[in-house]
Amino acid sequence: MHSIIESMIPIFGMLAVFGLPAIIIFWFIYTKHRERMRLIEKGLTPEEIKEYFKDAEKKPRNPYSALKWGILLVFLGLGIFAANLLEQIYDFSDGATFGLVILFAGIGFLLYYIIVRSKISSEPKDNYNIPKN
Repeated sequence: MHSIIESMIPIFGMLAVFGLPAIIIFWFIYTKHRERMRLIEKGLTPEEIKEYFKDAEKKPRNPYSALKWGILLVFLGLGIFAANLLEQIYDFSDGATFGLVILFAGIGFLLYYIIVRSKISSEPKDNYNIPKN
């Protein structure tokens, strides 16, 4: 019985490595095709569909995305470091260390929010492409 389970491990490993990315790619192509077919069913011409998707690619990007990930990774690292330190010194349990890591990640997100809010409030409103009425 034990050898059957051990022989199944490589099979499941290959399925996970090659099967999951294939399913994700297939799902992406399928949903994109389904969306385009719905647009065609609504009576849009191919030129209108191309124009629709051209505008979708020009969505505004978050200029502070790198700041968010930088702060999050720094605070996750600090949380892991603090959790390991406290676990060795005070013999914390695994649940407490996991909670400490999540706490530091939350603090990182809050710090990101405070920084971006102050940057956005200090920028002129012309940078946001807000339509003027």
